[in-house]
Amino acid sequence: MQQTYSIVGMTCQGCVASVQEKLSNVDGVLEVKVDLEKEEAILEMPNPIPLTEIQSILPTKYVITEKGNIDSLQTISEEKSKWGQLRPLFLIFTYLFASAFLLNYRNWSTSEAMLDFMGLFYIVFSFFKFLDLKGFPESFRMYDPLAKAVPFYGWAYPFIELLLGILFLMRIQVSIALWATVAILGITTIGVIKTLLDKKNIRCACLGTALNLPMTEATFIENTIMLVMALSMLIGVI
Repeated sequence: MQQTYSIVGMTCQGCVASVQEKLSNVDGVLEVKVDLEKEEAILEMPNPIPLTEIQSILPTKYVITEKGNIDSLQTISEEKSKWGQLRPLFLIFTYLFASAFLLNYRNWSTSEAMLDFMGLFYIVFSFFKFLDLKGFPESFRMYDPLAKAVPFYGWAYPFIELLLGILFLMRIQVSIALWATVAILGITTIGVIKTLLDKKNIRCACLGTALNLPMTEATFIENTIMLVMALSMLIGVI
């Protein structure tokens, strides 16, 4: 018999390999197929296996439920809401805004504060992506159109962010960095909007795979803030 399960917590192919290995070691399981994009696992087994037994063999970051079990999924949602998952993202933005303000409050300049914010944004976000440089491209290509079409772009993206962060903080080729910001975040935002409209349940790769963040409207807002800053400086509003 085949049984399909939903799995919450997978963010990359490394997670897929780990889950597949763990589930393959469950007594009575003959074959395992794990799908990252669908967030599911199909188990081939001669007899039903209690869900508690399957869950006990997985690390705590993964939560497994029977496919279509609405009550179980609602329980998971109540235990860890989207806003709770996004708390690290909001904390990082708070620190970035505070840092940009403290660097410029003595001789205030909105444009200088914005450049510092954008530079710090790229440096911090690239750091999280470098924590799992192998897993990030797989998660990123699930919603970024260019990374999906050109796999190498996903591998290069953390380095691009790091370079842009340095350019902004050191005030080197600022115009080029601003146009690059509009281009790369514009492409990503298109993918984010499509994902939200399709109501797909996937993970946001903005902080790499180190943090299990859901793709929500907050991801769109995060990109929009950077795009508005970049465009404002390019057209001379600020």
